Amino acid sequence: MLTAVEAIIEKNGKVRLQKPIHLSSPCRAIVTILDEKSKFISETALLSEAALSDWNRPEEEEAWSHLQKVQ
Repeated sequence: MLTAVEAIIEKNGKVRLQKPIHLSSPCRAIVTILDEKSKFISETALLSEAALSDWNRPEEEEAWSHLQKVQ
């Protein structure tokens, strides 16, 4: 089972959980550092990036070029 737990990581690397958790045994964990500068990036945009990458091809650019504004 995957469980997400919010935490703060201090400059010295100490991890401070925001809420207490109770585990029956030691567990492995993955820590993701959230860059404060990128906190306004939509999670939906990040999660859909791979699905939409197929649109980033020259054929797609040509097919949709008639909808682009003339500069």
